[in-house]
Amino acid sequence: MNGSTPILFDRTLLAARLQRAALLGPASFLLDRVADEIDERLHAVLREFGDVADLWTPGGLNLPRFPNLQHIAVASSGDETLPFAPGSLDLVVSALALQFANDLPGVLAQVRRALKPDGLLLAALTGGDTLTELRQAFAEAETEIEGGVSPRVAPAADLRDLGALLQRAGFALPVTDVDRVVVRYDHAFALMQDLRRMGATNLLIERRKTPLRRATLSRMAQIYADRFSDPDGRIRATFEIVWLSGWSPHESQQQPLKPGSAKASLEEAIKGKR
Repeated sequence: MNGSTPILFDRTLLAARLQRAALLGPASFLLDRVADEIDERLHAVLREFGDVADLWTPGGLNLPRFPNLQHIAVASSGDETLPFAPGSLDLVVSALALQFANDLPGVLAQVRRALKPDGLLLAALTGGDTLTELRQAFAEAETEIEGGVSPRVAPAADLRDLGALLQRAGFALPVTDVDRVVVRYDHAFALMQDLRRMGATNLLIERRKTPLRRATLSRMAQIYADRFSDPDGRIRATFEIVWLSGWSPHESQQQPLKPGSAKASLEEAIKGKR
């Protein structure tokens, strides 16, 4: 990792929380949806992938097409150095993990070096609008009860920025698109329980370390119910899924786009791949 890269996430804590989630019985509905979409998108690619790795997906992806899929778990040390030899992989996939990289450009560059010519990266990560309802409810409740707001939101790049990051890392034909998933719960505490079972609670280094007050939690749940509930009383939770795709350069490919100019949908790009 570059010494000048800001450390936003406690990745040692992330590894511990993923272990806790596995013991609790993981809430896998979102990951299952993303895994199905990865499988569907890969079926649209008209080529074979021999050496395949799954990067940091919580619990590991199950892709029947790739029985020898190599799963790389989040390091308990928090290290983001990847154990891939240069030019050793045909495909790298990652589901709901890269949003917690402290040095995403560095991770993408490592993946690019690990891919063989005409190798593919296909990744899904949560975007900046994920859990916007919960974050708004917490911010209002903490302001009312505690007089301040604990950091809960890391900076999130937009689609054009992510396309530019792929090109900066050396990927050809970079494409990005977004999928929004709205999940309904009986109340905010049921949502928070699922987040614990996803290992997806607050990992920011600058988060407040003291336990939340019961009054703050109660007020948060009330605000959430008042502002983000449906007529039947159930609350809504938004998950924004950002898709990234890029190819290791090969002479058979189209010429790369100018930085930041990726506009095609991922589906169109991979269906057109020969």
